[in-house]
Amino acid sequence: MTGTTPRDPLNPGDADADVVLALDRVTVRRDGTTTLDDVSLRVRHDERWVVLGPNGSGKTTMLRVAALALRPASGTVDVSGNRLGSVDVRIIRPTIGVLSPSVGEQLRPGLSAHDAVLTAVHAALEPWWHRYDDAEHERADRCLAQLGVRQFRDRAIGTLSSGERQRVLIARTLMTDPVLLLLDEPTAGLDVAGREQVVGALDEIACDPAAPAMVLVSHHLEEVPPHVTHALLLRDGRVDACGRVHDVLDGEHLSRTFAIDLRVERADDGRFRAWASARRGPRRAPSWRA
Repeated sequence: MTGTTPRDPLNPGDADADVVLALDRVTVRRDGTTTLDDVSLRVRHDERWVVLGPNGSGKTTMLRVAALALRPASGTVDVSGNRLGSVDVRIIRPTIGVLSPSVGEQLRPGLSAHDAVLTAVHAALEPWWHRYDDAEHERADRCLAQLGVRQFRDRAIGTLSSGERQRVLIARTLMTDPVLLLLDEPTAGLDVAGREQVVGALDEIACDPAAPAMVLVSHHLEEVPPHVTHALLLRDGRVDACGRVHDVLDGEHLSRTFAIDLRVERADDGRFRAWASARRGPRRAPSWRA
C-alpha cells in the first residue's frame, strides 16, 4: 500500500512550488528580549491559517516579519521564493495584502470606501498622490462587492459601522491581487454583529479556491472562520503546535498553550468554542458583604 507523504508545515526545506510564505528558524529580539524564538512555518497557496496564542506570545511580531515590516535577528523569510535581504522589498510587498490596526488608523475618516480600497494600488493614504485608470477603479468596486460593501462605495469610511469599515479594509488588502493575506486581529473591537459580518466575509474568502493564501491572527477561538485549514499555536515566542486545524485546535493543545484547562467543541457549521473546565471539589458560596 502506498500513499502520499504528508507535507510538513514546519519544514521550509521541503521544497514546494506552491509555497507562498516560508519562515525558517526566525528569531526576533527587542531590547535584549527574545520575542520570537526559532519559528518555522510554510504556507501554501491553497492554505488558510489561524495563529492563536496568549497576549505577548509573538503573534503580531510573526505577522510583521511575514509582512516584511520587521527584519529578524536570525533565520530566513521567503515570499513566493523571494528572500528577504536578497530582493528589493518594494517589489515583494505588493504581493502581500496586510490588514493591521495601524492601516485603519492612518486612513482619513472622510475618505470614501472606494478611495480607501483604490489607494492600496500604491500603498497610499490619499487618492490625489497618483493617477488611477478605469481598470483600477473597476477593480476597487469588485473588491468592495466581494466583501459585500459595494453599496457604501461613496460613503466616508468614518460614517460606516465598525463591521462595515473593517470589511472595506479587508477589500483594500485584495486590491493588488496579492498571493498572501496577513490579517492581524480583524475582529478586534467589533460588536457581535460586526464580528459575525467579518468572520462570514473571511470565510467566503477562505472557501474561494482562487483566493490568496491567508494567515489570520486572533485571540479568540470563536472568531476562527469555519473553512480555515491550518492552525499554529504560539507560546512565549515559540511554536507550541502546528498543523491541520482538526489536529491542533483541541482541548489538549489549547489548554497547554493558554495555561488553563479548556474544553473545546466544534459545531456542525465548523465554528469553534472554548470554555474553562469546571473546577473540581466543592465551591464556596460567594459573599456579597462590602
